[in-house]
Amino acid sequence: MLLFIGILIVFIGVATLIAKPFLKNIKLFDWFSAGKSLRIIGAGLLLSIVSGTFFYAEPGTAYAVQYPWGGQKAIFRQGIHTKMWGRLIPIQFELPIKYVIPNTDGKLGEQSTYANVDAAKYWAFSDAVKARIATSVVISINTEDDGQFLSVADRNKTERNMIRSRIIPNIDQSIKNTCKLMDAQDYISGQASDFDRYFKDQLENGMYVLEEYVRNDKKEVIGDSSVVRTVVNRESKQKRFRIQMVDGEPVRVKGNSLKAYGLTVVQAVVTEIDWEETFDNRLQLQKEEVAQTQLEKQQAERQFYRAQKEKAKGEAEKATERARLEKEQIQQTIAAETEAKVAEFNLVKEKKQFEVEKFKALSKKVSADAEAYQNAKLVSAGLTPQERAEWEFKTSVGVARELKELRLPEIFIEGGGGSKRSDANLLQSLIGADLAKKMMEKKGE
Repeated sequence: MLLFIGILIVFIGVATLIAKPFLKNIKLFDWFSAGKSLRIIGAGLLLSIVSGTFFYAEPGTAYAVQYPWGGQKAIFRQGIHTKMWGRLIPIQFELPIKYVIPNTDGKLGEQSTYANVDAAKYWAFSDAVKARIATSVVISINTEDDGQFLSVADRNKTERNMIRSRIIPNIDQSIKNTCKLMDAQDYISGQASDFDRYFKDQLENGMYVLEEYVRNDKKEVIGDSSVVRTVVNRESKQKRFRIQMVDGEPVRVKGNSLKAYGLTVVQAVVTEIDWEETFDNRLQLQKEEVAQTQLEKQQAERQFYRAQKEKAKGEAEKATERARLEKEQIQQTIAAETEAKVAEFNLVKEKKQFEVEKFKALSKKVSADAEAYQNAKLVSAGLTPQERAEWEFKTSVGVARELKELRLPEIFIEGGGGSKRSDANLLQSLIGADLAKKMMEKKGE
């Protein structure tokens, strides 16, 4: 720019110097004297020399300087540098290249002046579904190797030419190859990240060599045991491609790589996809179907958890009832055991009581036998008829009174070989002993 201004000033100075003698009558040229014209020519020459000798390197831009005598150099630092009337080829350190989907007005929207922006193109996926794919790619030049940078600048002449002839064709080819590797349905079903990975890998390392193959889709069986129909997906008839592999590595097209130009892919992503209308309609139907399926699934899960809740509630009630019955069973068992213990204790008590009464009866029997023996001796000693009659009377009266008051033991021991006569003798002996004892007491008085 300064060089152009300097040349223009020199031209004006020379023109005024030459035209002065011929245009003396024009007042405007009265101001231009020969000295002033020479000074103007000198200023123009000085400005041309300065602008041709020096230039200002902007930050973030690399320059290839090509001198008139054939030499060249690379400049990567900002500031003022010499160019000695050489040619400058400026290239940004990083080149933003974007494909943008136009808005309803057909405009690309507000974009940076440093970015190369184009309208997104339509690309066909392997299932023949077309879509406009918006991408954002950032390419970085090699600022470490001067020779490689100068070679790229010399072969491409300008930054714009390098973008249009080298980078954009690689971007287009990468998008095309990547679209062949998957269906549109696959892309929206989770392979979007694979798309970005394939896209960037091909840009940086070279295009994949694709091979066609036949995919054997399993036929879908619809119906029951009586009626069976097979449905064949029409999309399976489309051509299918995959990456040709050798020793586990993809085969690439030779010589078609940005890396060969010292360019590095910093970013390569798909920012937006505008599907064709027919596919959008199909997607909408799929979304509605998925939403309905999810709703039904949620309802089924709700019913399942409700059943689980009722089952858990029943199990809880069953456990509560089981605990209550077990508690009652334990209480009844303890009560029965207690009753058995009490009965056992009472039995032992009755046995002890029986033994006590038994010994009491034996004691009384021995005492009665002794008294009866004594009375018998007294009778045998001799009683007068009057005393015998009195004794018999009193005995009968006493026997009646004693029988009335007599308390025999409730429990007595019965002999194993005794008879009714022995029982009667025992009773008579007891009664007689008691009466004899009382008669003796009265006689003694």
